[in-house]
Amino acid sequence: MPFDYKQVLIIGATSGIGEALATRLVENGTSVIISGRRKDKLDAFVQKHGSERVKSKVFDITQLDKISQFASEVISETPDLDCVFVNSGIQRPFDFSKPETVNLDTFDQELVTNYTSPVHLAKAFIPHLQQLQSQAAIAFTTTQLALVPMMRCPNYGASKAALHHFILALRTQLTDGPGNVKVLEIYPPAVQTELHDTKHQPDLKDGHLIGMPLEDFTDELWTKLCQGDDQIPVGSAKEAFDAFENKRQELYQSMTQMLSGLLKPFLR
Repeated sequence: MPFDYKQVLIIGATSGIGEALATRLVENGTSVIISGRRKDKLDAFVQKHGSERVKSKVFDITQLDKISQFASEVISETPDLDCVFVNSGIQRPFDFSKPETVNLDTFDQELVTNYTSPVHLAKAFIPHLQQLQSQAAIAFTTTQLALVPMMRCPNYGASKAALHHFILALRTQLTDGPGNVKVLEIYPPAVQTELHDTKHQPDLKDGHLIGMPLEDFTDELWTKLCQGDDQIPVGSAKEAFDAFENKRQELYQSMTQMLSGLLKPFLR
């Protein structure tokens, strides 16, 4: 099956998974809008792949008060936008056994980047996606650590777990319309990107070499995107997903149906 969407916005496309996915989309004939904080990286991508297929927009998603304007500008410039990938994310270590080492400003920035901003972006773009005549999609990159946390990065796992739970509820809410909006979730394992580099996690040596090779990850991701999967655990993330996440989502669906029946008489 081919990839279903024709105009794709990738938020967080200046490196790693976002850049690799943007490259794969362009190579397969899809038009993309790439976004991120680093203008030099965006410009280099456009120069490499051509402005006839790639647009770029500099934006910092932690500027929550500007997300609505950002979305309006993107939609105005690309009214046939039918897929939004929210890919931005940061990972920082925190050791609460040594509270004096914990920088709460850094903690809050990670939470905003990984959870609050994606929620704001969803609110900003969903009205446009709902009014399209064709199928549309909003996709989020979480992580296997949203399912099984890691001790050294407690806020990363917690923030991505919050996003994962939001995505489950969002998918249910959008099922009956209006429009036809799919909600996708990508669960990467550790992948060889700058997420783990020394600049951001100085206690790691050659952190960019940790995990699954980026090309292998992108190959598997692309195959599943083209199959139409809406939940995509990749690599070792499949172990956690298959071990218990399917069962947990069965319980979620059962609880949702039960509560819908109980609350129906009280809803207007």
